[in-house]
Amino acid sequence: MSRIPRWERAERPSLRDLAWARATFEAVEPRDLFYRLATYLMGEADRKGATFTKAEALAVLLQSWNRSYYQRLKVAFDAKHFAAIEKLLDLHDDGLATLGARSIESLEAPDEVAVRMLYREFGAVLGQTGASKALHMLAPRFCPLWDGFIAEQAYGLYTRDDRDYWRLVCATAEQVKSIGGEAALGRNPIKAIDEYNYCRYTLGKAPLSGVDPQ
Repeated sequence: MSRIPRWERAERPSLRDLAWARATFEAVEPRDLFYRLATYLMGEADRKGATFTKAEALAVLLQSWNRSYYQRLKVAFDAKHFAAIEKLLDLHDDGLATLGARSIESLEAPDEVAVRMLYREFGAVLGQTGASKALHMLAPRFCPLWDGFIAEQAYGLYTRDDRDYWRLVCATAEQVKSIGGEAALGRNPIKAIDEYNYCRYTLGKAPLSGVDPQ
């Protein structure tokens, strides 16, 4: 049995696999509309005189892609919760702006401190899955998404704490590099890998490369 941790030997889908996942994801997952809408609103929030704020853009995604968190734990998405999100964004505005301008291909070991701190802070308000989704929206080319099932099945990460999130970031960076990065794919590779993981593990479908679903 390999002693190399699962996250260090995670699957490295090919460009062909990612194209398959894109087509499969679009065919079966209508909630991608909320991702595209939240992404658009997040971009608009940076414009002078914007109608929407970053917190409102996050709310669109969290109440759709992370709805189960609020239902399962009976957490109300009320004014108090929204204010807590706004406080997070204000508190970490500079750090988030720095990560938001970077690609995961630029990842370095010293980034660990900032990434883990942000994940802890956001996780305390939004839960583990919500934290990854929020960080991805704020730094879409640097911070990967996950949920509990994919974390376990694709990366062998069962605790899903800030240490595991850093491991996910490192594993995703290697996956991105293995396809030649964003330049080779022509779109955000982090979103592409998330789509692949969803199709491969959540849906249990086999990619075109012929790997059997686990």
